[in-house]
Amino acid sequence: MSLLKEKLKNIQLVPVVTPYSVEGTVELAKTLIAGGVNAIEITLRTDLAMEATQAVKDSGVDIVLGVGTLTSVQDVKNVAALGVDFAVSPGLTPAILNAAKEYDLDLLPGISSASDILLGMEYGYDFFKVFPAEAVNAYELIKSFQSVFPNANFCPTGGINLSNINKYLALPSILCAGGSWILPAEDIKAGNWQKIESLCKEAIAHIESGAAG
Repeated sequence: MSLLKEKLKNIQLVPVVTPYSVEGTVELAKTLIAGGVNAIEITLRTDLAMEATQAVKDSGVDIVLGVGTLTSVQDVKNVAALGVDFAVSPGLTPAILNAAKEYDLDLLPGISSASDILLGMEYGYDFFKVFPAEAVNAYELIKSFQSVFPNANFCPTGGINLSNINKYLALPSILCAGGSWILPAEDIKAGNWQKIESLCKEAIAHIESGAAG
């Protein structure tokens, strides 16, 4: 099993967060842990994302720390310098895959087709993000991939929520799923950590119950 699979195999939910403040992102990481969620993907969607990621790393919060939305070789280089646990790209190109290897960055590359998987496998990858999940009917797509790519594993992201996450997690090739419904932007901006903690606990209880919806 790859190192990235080892890191994420027991973390079924990876929250995807847009950072709005450095201090708030650190508090959010603490809130996730308090709510039973042990991973975070901080996206490069704001100018302070790198600083916020570094702050979470320096805070000592015991959370699996990832950075998302890598779209260039420069992004790979910048994120690798932070020493995060993993990084995520919405798609994959030879340049990005090569850069991740060169800079020793555990990358979860995005795919949406069999050709994408074949390209990733040529570069030694066997664990992929499927994006945008609901838009590409990822449940049926991954279900179909299982017999063709028996050694591949997936993390669907995009449109995942409380009503469908357990359906996805029931597929044996899915190790985890990415979602943002437990992190409403207005509550992050307002610092409503208690509400976010409650949403986290609700999500974990739902996942552990195995209920379909």
